Amino acid sequence: MSLKHRLTEDMKAAMKGGDKPRLAIIRLVNAAIKQREVDERIELDDPQVLATLEKMQKQRRDSITAYRDAGREDLATQEEYELGVIREYMPAPLEAAEIEAIVTRAIAASGAAGPRDMGKVVGLVKAEVAGRADMGEVSQLIKRKLGG
Repeated sequence: MSLKHRLTEDMKAAMKGGDKPRLAIIRLVNAAIKQREVDERIELDDPQVLATLEKMQKQRRDSITAYRDAGREDLATQEEYELGVIREYMPAPLEAAEIEAIVTRAIAASGAAGPRDMGKVVGLVKAEVAGRADMGEVSQLIKRKLGG
């Protein structure tokens, strides 16, 4: 079942079950997907839907940090709930050891020698870890391994 179809089915279930907070978030996700389809005039497939969900996750993580810094725990809690619902549609996250192995393979495959070659490595790694790891953390790991 495609992610879009799964979202639609879960939206119907949330409507029938009266789960208004969950329904609101699923509608928000569907709206973001539909907006991207309209903007780009394409039908999104699962990898593109995952990219949209990743972007939404990053927005939520940034918002949680900002709300906590401002002392707004109520809003941070709401964002955490939204993040939890969005994570349900993401593939299982990779373990740190798996990410490190992928980065090591990518460095070897690209022949990267230093921080200037980081772009090559990120390009190879991003394709493999899409939706299963935070690219900010992966980028930091690559930078450390390349001596940057």
